[in-house]
Amino acid sequence: MNATPQPGDEAAAQAANSRLVRDFGLLIKSATRLEQRIDTELRRTCGISHTMLEVLIRLCRRPGEEVSQRDLADDLTLTSSGTTRLIDRMEEAGLVDRVPSPADRRVTLVETTSHGRTVFLRAAAVHAEVVEKHFVEPLSADDYQRLTAALGRIDTALRDDV
Repeated sequence: MNATPQPGDEAAAQAANSRLVRDFGLLIKSATRLEQRIDTELRRTCGISHTMLEVLIRLCRRPGEEVSQRDLADDLTLTSSGTTRLIDRMEEAGLVDRVPSPADRRVTLVETTSHGRTVFLRAAAVHAEVVEKHFVEPLSADDYQRLTAALGRIDTALRDDV
């Protein structure tokens, strides 16, 4: 390692320590740590990953809705092959079934099984406990309301920019 100051070191340090870099890093670190806590608890108590829970949430949100593997890939921001592997594991675990679309035989739909809905209900309760403890409880009610409102505005702005 070269301990001798180099041209541009001061500007690089200033950029790396900027308020925007620091604040965004805090958001990402907090979200990542919360996701890791959720994933660890779901694996321990329910035998599923957080990503599997996200699939089950999507499938259970509107009963009777036809959800294709492609829809899931888009919702989860996974590649097509990543989604296929995930659904393979979930199908092997008895959580979901693949069924052909009645409207388009090129499309494969994914639906929860009875076992998948049972696991989902247990996992949703675990998820809620972890989120309550690590996302809600550290904040006052006013701070929590302001945070979620701000996150909603950010999400809307990002969707509108596309």
